[in-house]
Amino acid sequence: MTRLCIFDLDGTLINSLYDLADAMNYALHKNGFPIHQREQYRFMVGSGISVLADRAMVVPEGTESSVKETILADFNAYYNQHNMDCTVPYNGILPLLNELDARGIGYAVLSNKPDVFTRQIVAALFPSNEFAVVMGKRDEYPRKPDPASVHAILKMLDVTAEDCLYIGDSNIDMQTARNAHLRSIGVSWGFRPVQELVDSGADFIADKPSDILRFL
Repeated sequence: MTRLCIFDLDGTLINSLYDLADAMNYALHKNGFPIHQREQYRFMVGSGISVLADRAMVVPEGTESSVKETILADFNAYYNQHNMDCTVPYNGILPLLNELDARGIGYAVLSNKPDVFTRQIVAALFPSNEFAVVMGKRDEYPRKPDPASVHAILKMLDVTAEDCLYIGDSNIDMQTARNAHLRSIGVSWGFRPVQELVDSGADFIADKPSDILRFL
């Protein structure tokens, strides 16, 4: 029996691509780096802001490592003010969460996005939904796909791996589920193609949020 659903955030519960892209493009442009089309960021996000910067920067030879620190600081400053300019829950997510409430099934968020942004956005976009845990990237845990943060959530809530579903939109999410020995659902409406989810070992594929209810 499923007692808990752990959701990835970006590309799973919310469409945040354009705000992430705009923040990184702002930081890149400010520091003299080429910017990218918004849609190109589909394949850059998912592993945290530091990795996003690595993927987005076209680094000239001889560039000092401190430049990346500046880009990250500029990204964070801009994103702190603009992280909900375009970001919205995907259609069908709010009814899904309400149905989980009605069935007495808990739900949590686990993201590689910095914890402060993760909690801020969830609180603003889901004010009527009570998440059991909302966890972004915290210093005490390695980023996904390391399973340590999943194990921490399960311990906090006294839930076994057998009673938990992990839901996400990328290979990182499917690898996280596998590393934590959880059943996984890959969502087709997110940032990455379905084939990536299948190749990464998704147990199920959901084409719309209500499909998740079939796999509980």
